[in-house]
Amino acid sequence: MADYRKLLVENDGPVTIITINRPEVRNALDNETAADLAMALRAFDGASGQAVAVLTGAGGHFCAGADLKELAASRDYKPWAGDPDGPCHDLLSKPVIAAVAGYACAGGLGIALRCDLRVAEESSTFAVLSRRWGIPMSDGTTVRLPRLIGAGRALDMLLTARKVSGAEAVAMGLADRLVPTGQALQKAVELAREIAAFPQIALRSDRMSAIRQWNLSEQDAIALETRLSLEARQKEARLGAGRFASGAGRHGRIEKD
Repeated sequence: MADYRKLLVENDGPVTIITINRPEVRNALDNETAADLAMALRAFDGASGQAVAVLTGAGGHFCAGADLKELAASRDYKPWAGDPDGPCHDLLSKPVIAAVAGYACAGGLGIALRCDLRVAEESSTFAVLSRRWGIPMSDGTTVRLPRLIGAGRALDMLLTARKVSGAEAVAMGLADRLVPTGQALQKAVELAREIAAFPQIALRSDRMSAIRQWNLSEQDAIALETRLSLEARQKEARLGAGRFASGAGRHGRIEKD
């Protein structure tokens, strides 16, 4: 496993836990940490024994965005989504869950949005606070946020810099689970284990179809779904149907591989 100076990476069975470890700046990403995060996510995606990643931050905050002190002293300002080496660029083949405590603001919001699911603590805060400083969102937020919560709500956040609580984030679809303060990581790991226990070929093909269908016609999207589901239909579906027929799914009981 790679040695990252400002990230902590550990494997908990099939779950990879990636922790941004700069609590003194609410886990703001300097260039080094942003590059390491991109590499850590790619390493997880290429690891055969790992099924789901959980992305979190140390010290009670998820990520406060880019390190503005470094930005003020440097001209090296790469877009996190548009740059091939940015932490919000790659479309991974496996799901990532954000465990959001404290602030997920500016670029930290973008980091949360690049994840598949977001588990938010009641005291968490989502916001585009970079609006105050004239810093544009170059982390995919202007694309992913309106696709997730709708244009009106996204523009409200993008134009006003208002803070959205964990409860409101769940209500508007920005977050997927609301948990008590201090429990985001625990609950995200539990969710990751549940997802990792399912047959993975079908799970990943369904996920990829849902992600890639946005700019396709319905007919083309269904054709893509058909292509992506081929391996699971050949390798997992008959075995799963056989388990069900033998009684594995009776009385609401689901046995997972």
